[in-house]
Amino acid sequence: MKKGSDLLVAALENEGVDRIFGVPGEENLDVVESLRTSKIELVLTRHEQAAAFMAATHGRLTGKPGVCIATLGPGALNFSTGAAYAHLGAMPMILITGQKAIMTAKQARFQIVDVVASMKPLTKMTRQIVSAASIPSVVRDAFRVAMEERPGPVHLELPEDIAAEEIDDVPLIPVHPLERPVADPAALDRAAGMILAAKRPLVMIGAAGNRPRLVEALSAFVRRARLPFFNTQMGKGAVTGGSNLYMGTAALSEGDYVHRAVEQADLIISIGHDTVEKPPFLMKSAGGSKVIHIGYQSATVEQVYHPDAEVIGDIGASVTALADRLGGKLDADPHLLELRQKILARINDRAEEDRFPPTPQRIVHDIRKVMPEDGIVCLDNGMYKIWFARNYRTHVANTLLLDNALATMGAGLPSAMMAAMLHPGRRVMAVCGDGGFMMNSQEMETAVRLGLNLVVVILNDSAYGMIRWKQAVDGFPDYGMSFGNPDFVRYAQAYGAKGSSVGAVEDLVPALEAAFAGGGVHLVEVPIDYSENTRVLVEELRNRSPDVELA
Repeated sequence: MKKGSDLLVAALENEGVDRIFGVPGEENLDVVESLRTSKIELVLTRHEQAAAFMAATHGRLTGKPGVCIATLGPGALNFSTGAAYAHLGAMPMILITGQKAIMTAKQARFQIVDVVASMKPLTKMTRQIVSAASIPSVVRDAFRVAMEERPGPVHLELPEDIAAEEIDDVPLIPVHPLERPVADPAALDRAAGMILAAKRPLVMIGAAGNRPRLVEALSAFVRRARLPFFNTQMGKGAVTGGSNLYMGTAALSEGDYVHRAVEQADLIISIGHDTVEKPPFLMKSAGGSKVIHIGYQSATVEQVYHPDAEVIGDIGASVTALADRLGGKLDADPHLLELRQKILARINDRAEEDRFPPTPQRIVHDIRKVMPEDGIVCLDNGMYKIWFARNYRTHVANTLLLDNALATMGAGLPSAMMAAMLHPGRRVMAVCGDGGFMMNSQEMETAVRLGLNLVVVILNDSAYGMIRWKQAVDGFPDYGMSFGNPDFVRYAQAYGAKGSSVGAVEDLVPALEAAFAGGGVHLVEVPIDYSENTRVLVEELRNRSPDVELA
């Protein structure tokens, strides 16, 4: 005889799960006991939200769902932001929550919230498990749904009496690979014809282009097609290696230097664009560039995104087949390549300026200097995200993790912890604003307990800097955005981590190198001068210099 919780854990093992993140409660105790004697490690976090961020990042980096666990009511509701993070970001994960017994009601309505209903708009699928015998099939279906395109979160609620129910052994469902449909050859022929007829075709790589399995296919497409490309924020790093075809990253929706290339292109080949991202460019209804959408699924038609042609199917197979049709027939437009040099030069302007506190450009420059090509930088959300998107050059796929979909604060530290667990031999850094860091700073204890090697950079401006900047740009008085901070060095030490503070611009690189060399969890506090936000992102872009115009 087995309990329902034993079947659940066996089904998770059958899916290849090796870790579960979370904060269990009374209603999960049978599951906890089943985990104790299993091959799966229970990674205890200090808040359920952090567990969900970690599970989502596991899905993002591996393509296989991460798993997190929480109790009923308040614990389950603390998963909400993490579920939305994975849902908008297309990250596969499984959320498991407990519930009071459904056959009896000895505690009446105590702590009971309709979690299944609350998760419905935040997940691909949500369901309550109502019999132990159904667990193997429910779990197999949950993983299939989470991994199918478009990937995302699936929620399962396991009531405590179903977890404790004794039942004869039920066979597990064999796991088989997911097969993805391929594009219609006629659609590929039509797209190839449009590209060959265009005068200045330009490739854009979006969020779905950054699936781990697409690295080789997309990199080969860029090499073979010889077309200049730019990317969205979440498409950043999808192509490996340096390239003289990279035009930049669309960190803003319009007006930035990379948009000069977008404006000059007569055809944009949009690979994997997902409209949950802030628009990388604003598509005109008439008279603008034509757009070909290459995706796993049909384009979501929006006011600013309504493609003229679509190639729907497995993106890897589609771009390979498209390269077969284009290979050797195209050369990058020389005017776009000339423009590329001017765009990148303007983006790198003042990257080595020695004022203190350092500018965002200098911080990005120095972090790039200490991170090897395969080092992973995980960003929280704040004004610095735009600067990293614009200025940080990636050479290996999935080495700059940022969220431009839900764009929630508080995810930077947990996502970096997950990256450090998956890649213990690589340098991993979390970059957080002081506001976002404090939303999940308690996970410093988790990182220390797990023995992770991780550097956490805190950009300190004692304010919710992005909103404060927008407040000023919109002409509102400075109000309601400033706060005080703890002594971050002592705060890190209180958790058993190391801490240091940068007091001069030339000290940043040595401080980061020392933090990595020392190992363990090390917090580095850096003040930041955000006056560049207005100078560059408002005044300079409003009066873009004519020297970046095409000849």
